[in-house]
Amino acid sequence: MPLTWRALASSDSSIQLSNGGPSNGTDLTSSVARRVAKPLGAWRSDGAARWIFIWPTVLFILGLSIFPLVGSLALSFSKLVFTSGGVNLSFIGFTNYQQLIFGTERVHFLGLLKEPNPLGWAFVIAIAALCAWWVIRAYRAGAGARGLIVRLLASVLAVVFAFYVAQTMISYGGRPGALLVTFIFVFGGIALQYGLGLGLAILATLRLPLQRFFRIVYLIPLTITPVGIGYMWRIMTDTSKGPFEPLLVAMGLRTWTWVTDPWAARIAVIIGDTWQWTPFVFIVLLAALEGLDVEVQEASRVDGASRWQAFRHITFPAILPVSATIVLIRMIEGFKIVDMPSILLGGGPGTATQSMTYESFLDWNTLNLGRSAAIAYLLLIVVTIVATFYVSVVRKPVAEEA
Repeated sequence: MPLTWRALASSDSSIQLSNGGPSNGTDLTSSVARRVAKPLGAWRSDGAARWIFIWPTVLFILGLSIFPLVGSLALSFSKLVFTSGGVNLSFIGFTNYQQLIFGTERVHFLGLLKEPNPLGWAFVIAIAALCAWWVIRAYRAGAGARGLIVRLLASVLAVVFAFYVAQTMISYGGRPGALLVTFIFVFGGIALQYGLGLGLAILATLRLPLQRFFRIVYLIPLTITPVGIGYMWRIMTDTSKGPFEPLLVAMGLRTWTWVTDPWAARIAVIIGDTWQWTPFVFIVLLAALEGLDVEVQEASRVDGASRWQAFRHITFPAILPVSATIVLIRMIEGFKIVDMPSILLGGGPGTATQSMTYESFLDWNTLNLGRSAAIAYLLLIVVTIVATFYVSVVRKPVAEEA
């Protein structure tokens, strides 16, 4: 330590002497001490800030995130029974999962599986052929072993899911369960929401009359709570006392009711969810469209490109990264749909509109907490697989356009 101090002092002295400054030893010592103490104090201040403010917050947030995951995972392998004065928690292994996939709850969760009809078999064969073409194309393009393995696994999952769809929806007497109903809500809603949101965003950029007024009107559904939207659509779809009752009578549909038809009920849920979330898609796509380079679009028109050609080859590729992100966000959020089926129909008619989240909610209300946690983890697995597959599919086109 003394050698280091002398070296610093001599270095400082040589610098001051070369500059013509004083060579007093006291001045040299105080100058070197200030230079050493300043970074040391700054380090102590930064370290104290990290330990006092940042790390406790990070640990608290991690605890709030990790503890429910670990606790619900343990609960999904257990049976919890409330007793007077306490609870009984017993480990039962995969019993909750077995009930949902192979046991007493299979019809409720997976649906009624029947032999596919000829159209169902044609659907499965078409999906299998498409997956085989996808893998062969990747092999001919020189994809690595890892890429081929991932594509093979994805293809197997796609064919299995196609066979499951054929057994429940394209079969003799099949009926979809909560798993497939959730997929219907997610992809049906995303298709409508993106299509309407993109169309409204394009209209809002055409400088039409009252466009500022309609921009505000489009955002009104975002200001209403999901419960309020559910009750509003419940009133609007009432065929006996709702606002559209005179129209239904004029069309000869007085005795028709959508609450007794499974597909009509599912369509009603999709429409209500679409009305709620289309403004979100609209406002994001509108911001993306308004951020595009106007000169490129004007140059395409000068070169004789039609509006459709300009949109297809210039506008849509430019907003593709934003579109991919917003679809992913809505996909993850859509798998958690629970408010609209619950308020509109209570999951009915029968179990026609019960999503996975709503089924988990029902088990939670009946104090079957283990099975409720098992459904939640199956939903987590499904969302992870679907989101990973989606990202792997859109990654290359988005990277090329970015």
